[in-house]
Amino acid sequence: MQDHRHVKPELIASDVDGTLIDDDERISNRTRTAVHAAIADGVPFVLATGRPPRWIGPVVDGLGYAPLAVCANGAVIYDSDADRVLRAETLSIDTLTWVADLAESALPGVGLAAERVGASAHDAATAQFVSSPGYQHAWLNPDNTEVSADDVLAHPAVKLLIRLPGIASSHMIDRLAPLVGDKVDLTYSTNNGLVEVSAPGVTKASGLAVLAEHLGITDSAILAFGDMPNDVPMLTMARHGVAVANAHDAAIAAADEVTASNTDDGVARILERWWN
Repeated sequence: MQDHRHVKPELIASDVDGTLIDDDERISNRTRTAVHAAIADGVPFVLATGRPPRWIGPVVDGLGYAPLAVCANGAVIYDSDADRVLRAETLSIDTLTWVADLAESALPGVGLAAERVGASAHDAATAQFVSSPGYQHAWLNPDNTEVSADDVLAHPAVKLLIRLPGIASSHMIDRLAPLVGDKVDLTYSTNNGLVEVSAPGVTKASGLAVLAEHLGITDSAILAFGDMPNDVPMLTMARHGVAVANAHDAAIAAADEVTASNTDDGVARILERWWN
């Protein structure tokens, strides 16, 4: 394997939670300075996250910069500066219904939620996150609209969330993966009983490839940072994939290098090789 640790990247892509931000959801001064130095040198910095567009605002505020972003695990390309969704790949109503039926059979007691997207991050015409009655949120401060179980599946969605508290997400995927095959993409960004479902072939890697092409940059010039299984495809496709020290074992195994943790400026420590 070729050592690309000191080859200057042409595009930097970073996961957000557990990677770019610390455990208090803040971006350190050191990280912000390193990112701005790269941008000033003409190297684009983009986000690649499981977050929806409407949760990018705090990251923009913390960075002091509005980047392009791969959102919803690759399903959405979002221009945070213009507040415009550039591209969205959705699960059809038929596919949502099929996956939901399988999940309810294989994992009795699951709750379902769907992430939808409008033309912008705060498109008032679109109920962007809907959940079934009794759905137990994996995140603090959910901004959902509770609807009937049927209504969760009634519109195309960029992501279906399958929730079962008390069981590891990895175990849920072990049960679901043989049933769904390659008809959808399954991943997780927390191991706390939550599986995230995207359209087939949609991952952070596929979304980042689209964004890189939009910028005229090849996969072989990308430096990528991540910490969870949903980052594995991106870490693998990039010329140089970096996992933070606090990363899941799967992300560490997929990475070319491990840096310091998200609370110890892991992203900045790598960027400072070129921009210090």
